[in-house]
Amino acid sequence: MVGDASVVRLRDLAFRQDGSQWIVGRPDGDAFVAVPYEGVRAIGLLSAGATVEETERRLRAETGADLDVRGFVRALGELGFLEEPGGPAAPAAPPTFPWLRPGHVRWTLHPLVHLLVAGLIAAGVATAVTRRETLPGWRDLLWSERGTLVLASQIAVGWILIFLHEMAHLSTARAAGVPGRIRLGTRLQFLAVQTEVSGVWLAGRRVRLTVYLAGMATDAAACSAALLLTAVLGHRPVLSLVALTSLGMLATQFLMFMRTDVYFLLQDLSGCRNMYGDASAYARHLALRVLRRPSPDPLTGLPRRERRALRTYAVLLVAGTAACLGVAFAVTVPATLTLLGRAVDVLAAPADPLAGLDAAAVLLSAVAFQVLWARAWWRRHGPRVRRALRRPRRERVADQDRA
Repeated sequence: MVGDASVVRLRDLAFRQDGSQWIVGRPDGDAFVAVPYEGVRAIGLLSAGATVEETERRLRAETGADLDVRGFVRALGELGFLEEPGGPAAPAAPPTFPWLRPGHVRWTLHPLVHLLVAGLIAAGVATAVTRRETLPGWRDLLWSERGTLVLASQIAVGWILIFLHEMAHLSTARAAGVPGRIRLGTRLQFLAVQTEVSGVWLAGRRVRLTVYLAGMATDAAACSAALLLTAVLGHRPVLSLVALTSLGMLATQFLMFMRTDVYFLLQDLSGCRNMYGDASAYARHLALRVLRRPSPDPLTGLPRRERRALRTYAVLLVAGTAACLGVAFAVTVPATLTLLGRAVDVLAAPADPLAGLDAAAVLLSAVAFQVLWARAWWRRHGPRVRRALRRPRRERVADQDRA
């Protein structure tokens, strides 16, 4: 309970000025908040051991601001910025590859490295334009008559490129002192590998943009290297696989109605701090207005430039999400169910041992994918679902008490 005489202990926090406000957060955490100078000054006074009442009094004397420090402290606690009373700070989630130190990957932020990568990509583009025969086609994916070999090679190349993509994000963030964590996540119906580098919010803009672009630069460099080697060695199955897979990975990053690399890039360049969340809230507001239900505009109070960007992104968010889910229900789900149905039929009446093994492999891979997707989705959305399920129960108990 926070009172006027309370002295609070704050965890190690970092700050970055962003216009007239300051970004505050834990370098090893994933929660950040924008506060005015008065908030930063309040944090400084509280960290120095001032009580809540003393902090309010000194802020009023120094800035003339009448800040509700008790409410401010409660908000800091909800963000995880306070240490637990009488105990050490709760440990943050461990970073991926903790042995990878900033000094090991400092070179990833060097401008010369960026110029070399840009030169490789430019050479690949020039090769694709001047030597069209180096470009692979979809038939190059079917390099063997054995479907198992084709599928295994695609999986192997895909996961290697995904690893390199995410390591590019992790390494550039780690070079800036941000721990970073690679984990599975979901984007609508897709299972995605993603790197959490929220701490990069505290870094300068050049570093932030480098982290956001690192994965796509790696994809483009891999594709360019494959095209250049094809020009020298001729068509090879592995080079075609690398080129096509990296191009596909690069293209998906432009589905910015999901939180892809391009989304984070646009969010930073537009000056928005939570473009997806704010645009989603604005879309819900418009839906409620259409239904003639009262709803305050969630964008009120934001700068004009940010409001304009959020309104534009809200249109893209709704249209892109609807189209993506429409394709899933019209194409992906029926195709998957048909494939699974055929596998079940084969297993129910096995006539060929190889066909039975193939059907079992199809079922196993499909079930494994769905389990991974469900686990990743629940890790992200589970707490919110549990809160939503508990809320009606609390309301029913309160109604009974009133009765």
